[in-house]
Amino acid sequence: MTEFNTIDDLDVNGKTVLVRADLNVPMQDGKVSDTTRIDRLAPTLTELAKKGAKVVVLSHFGRPKNGPDAKNSLRNVLDALSAAVGQTVAFGEDCVGEKAKAAIDSVQPGAIVLLENTRFHAEEEKNDPAFAKRIAALGDLYVNDAFSAAHRAHASTEGVAQYLPAAAGRLMQAELEALTKALEKPERPVAAVVGGAKISTKLDLLGNLVKKVDMLALGGGMANTFLFAQGVDVGASLCEKDMADQARAITETAKAANCELLLPKDFIVAKEFKAGAAHRAVPADGIGADEMALDVGPKTVEFLGLKLQGAKTVVWNGPLGAFEIQPFDAGTNAVAGLVAERTSEGGLLSVAGGGDTVSALAHAGVDEKFTYISAAGGAFLEWLEGKDLPGVAALKK
Repeated sequence: MTEFNTIDDLDVNGKTVLVRADLNVPMQDGKVSDTTRIDRLAPTLTELAKKGAKVVVLSHFGRPKNGPDAKNSLRNVLDALSAAVGQTVAFGEDCVGEKAKAAIDSVQPGAIVLLENTRFHAEEEKNDPAFAKRIAALGDLYVNDAFSAAHRAHASTEGVAQYLPAAAGRLMQAELEALTKALEKPERPVAAVVGGAKISTKLDLLGNLVKKVDMLALGGGMANTFLFAQGVDVGASLCEKDMADQARAITETAKAANCELLLPKDFIVAKEFKAGAAHRAVPADGIGADEMALDVGPKTVEFLGLKLQGAKTVVWNGPLGAFEIQPFDAGTNAVAGLVAERTSEGGLLSVAGGGDTVSALAHAGVDEKFTYISAAGGAFLEWLEGKDLPGVAALKK
């Protein structure tokens, strides 16, 4: 982590520390329905408070359109945040100006203040320098702990870091260390497991990964597109036939980079997409005209198990089949189980994240057994795509 400043590089005692968090959490009936992001943020806030800082939390929430509104107020997460940090968190009615300053002035060192939604100001998403300066004027130091928002160059994620000494919070630090170990300086061989419905949404990701990993295992609808590009009849399966040329180009790039492309050997197919539908296992080239490939089959699980046995690092993004309904979750569950087992034995670094990945691995019961699971969606994918993340770049020494 030498490239980035962390909390260890800051003297926070008696200082006001602005912490960019991601408190854009799901709500149901006026309550936070999933506290994962809040729970992961809490250690940074409590550590800073214990070290004698006034901790001021900045975040966006929802998608407000025309300034402040009750539905998108961060007041909605105040109780959940207070519970996570074990103290009553104060609230500021704005994220800049007199109201924000008054809320900060009203508390002692060691206290935590949550300021109102940064997106209530249009200047936030425009990364307006004058607005970033107004935020920076509230504190002495800046800590970014919102990796999941680091792909956006907004005033509170990138702009503020230009005006204050900046460092990564513990969650941001953990994300950066895990991803650096997985892709920038990995122990080889490195395998990537990529699933999901479409290759059109993951072209940059696949194009970058084949140059960085030794093996790329494909599942889900995108595997059908690669097989179709090779002349395999995929029946009624989800398939982007208009992306065949791109699939062939990625295959050629992989060959040139000595990356082994691992496509399914067999599938679980059905004539209808519903739980418990009549299904059978068929070879990859044995899908009937009226059948859909809804999961990888047992031969593929065995094949991937043997390949992954030799890997030292695994990066995982996306499910291998329609994991939301049984029995089409079996392939994802089995391969994820093999990765988790090897990780537990100490022979493997496993990092996962993005989109449905967290849900799929939780469904498989292995979300606690991977080395690291990122709670970031878009930022995790952009990192895999090899893009510079503005919120991360701003923290470099």
